Amino acid sequence: MAPERFSWILPEPQDDRGLVALDCLLTADRLESAYRHGIFPWPASAEPRRIPWVCPSPRAILRFDALHVPKSLRRSRQALRHIHFTIDCAFTSVIHACSVARRRGQRGTWITAPMIEAYTELHQRGHAHSVEAWDGTNLVGGLYGVTVGGVFAGESMFHRLPNVSKLCVLHLIDHLRARGSTWLDIQQLTPHFAVLGAEEISRAEFLAKLAREQGTARTLFP
Repeated sequence: MAPERFSWILPEPQDDRGLVALDCLLTADRLESAYRHGIFPWPASAEPRRIPWVCPSPRAILRFDALHVPKSLRRSRQALRHIHFTIDCAFTSVIHACSVARRRGQRGTWITAPMIEAYTELHQRGHAHSVEAWDGTNLVGGLYGVTVGGVFAGESMFHRLPNVSKLCVLHLIDHLRARGSTWLDIQQLTPHFAVLGAEEISRAEFLAKLAREQGTARTLFP
């Protein structure tokens, strides 16, 4: 008999950050169940001894009908029209590139070796996905995230040419729209997503939207 997989209970946040649990165990099973419940790991340092699992409020999302493409991004898209995009062709390369990308105000990375291992296994199960941007055979940008229950939750992105990561987001949105999706979870509102029209909603509203999407059994990736 196959062992029963781990399953989270419904989140009962314990603080303003939405802390649900604090432990040392990070596995693909725990990740898969967590995302189904609107929970995700949020390590606070490069080598966390214990991993915070959170369901914060407010929660940031990007509704596709509210998408705003600034003029500067439209110009970049035209200037970089030689860049081509793929999906799930280089997940390992993308997550490793995200782990070493320099970010303003951060001295280390939360994408540690155990995180990479767990998300890579989740990718092998068909629940974690990547978008890649290529200049010829050179990987110049990308993003990765998790999809369970018909919702894509963005995790991280990187770029080696200006605005390429945002172009990856636009490619992802086109892909999701074509499959009936109307929004994506970006967890926290950042300046990069704010200019695209992202917004914050309450935890309760987010969990209600997540539950409705899971009820559709929509398939976003082959």
